[in-house]
Amino acid sequence: MPGALQYLRMLAAVAATMLGTELACAQDTHHIGTLFPNSGPMTSFGEMFRGGADLAAEHVNAGKLLSKPFVLHHEDSQGAPQPAVTAMNKLVRVSSEPVVLTAMSGVSKAIAPVGDREKVVMINGGGVAPDLAQLGPYFFNVIPLVNFEVREFLPFLKKRNISRIALVYVEDPLGESVLRELKENAPKNGQELVGAFSVPTTTRQFGPIAAKVREVNPDAVYVAYFGQTMVALIKQLRDGGVDKPFIGYSAFNDPDLMALPASEGSLYSSQKMDWASTDPVTARFVADFKKRYNKLPSFYSANYYNAVLVTAKAMQSLERKGKPISGENIRGEFLAIKTFDVVGGKLEFQADGTVKMPIQMNELTKGGTTVLN
Repeated sequence: MPGALQYLRMLAAVAATMLGTELACAQDTHHIGTLFPNSGPMTSFGEMFRGGADLAAEHVNAGKLLSKPFVLHHEDSQGAPQPAVTAMNKLVRVSSEPVVLTAMSGVSKAIAPVGDREKVVMINGGGVAPDLAQLGPYFFNVIPLVNFEVREFLPFLKKRNISRIALVYVEDPLGESVLRELKENAPKNGQELVGAFSVPTTTRQFGPIAAKVREVNPDAVYVAYFGQTMVALIKQLRDGGVDKPFIGYSAFNDPDLMALPASEGSLYSSQKMDWASTDPVTARFVADFKKRYNKLPSFYSANYYNAVLVTAKAMQSLERKGKPISGENIRGEFLAIKTFDVVGGKLEFQADGTVKMPIQMNELTKGGTTVLN
């Protein structure tokens, strides 16, 4: 027993030392948290998100924007609400992060009450469900939400002689919002939603959906899904005899989907990004991203670069004013500064935490994307 007691005391001493070291490190740095899908079916998106955020942190430190080193604390949401809430509580209560970068609509909705209660700023650069504009005063988006995309996309499709649209959508807030937008706005452009087929999040076999889509004979099939399940869905629809073009939103900017032969020729909307731009922020980001990762960035990578950049600029403003770095104060700086120079041009926060940005139309070509406007 004495040996066991001595062992427990030793463990307690080690834990206290580690906690003290962690607190000391926290005091010597400016830090924020990230909550990305670093495992599970959305891992490829997590890699894109981290790539942009990590590069931004490197640039913030290289440019000495702040008086202390800037550090990102990464946690894994697994792309699912329950593990995301657990990880969010760790970031907020253990690491005391003033800002947490989040992604995915379902994850963001799950963690929003925690952030709002603790006055922690949350920044989304990946989820696009319209109700992300209604998650409280501490929730900000640096990506246009899908309702803006659909409204811009429909007139473009009309010019491409796509009038009869079938929708295959996931049974979640994202899919339901696309359904609402198509129902409301397709008729305004002389188009028709000829069929809408919902897919439960647990479904992995889509043969029956393919038969229903063929039956309504659309000009194109709008797919409102994401990640590995969307890749499987599109493949199975094509294998099931659906020979019409696939159309969709920014989640089509997925390396796994780009590599899928069945997706070639798909059209999709996204926020506008000109990788050849000569504006200093964009040019530096693209050059250093290509050097670091040996490939062009995605707009998701740019979004999380921008999320880190605007956070660092808000912290810089607070330092100059002699104010504490806190979630509440960073939120105040976002609303006071409002417009930031970021990758892609100007980012302007709206009163509801959304951003308005130009939308571009794209086509999936063999192994990549071609911008059409």
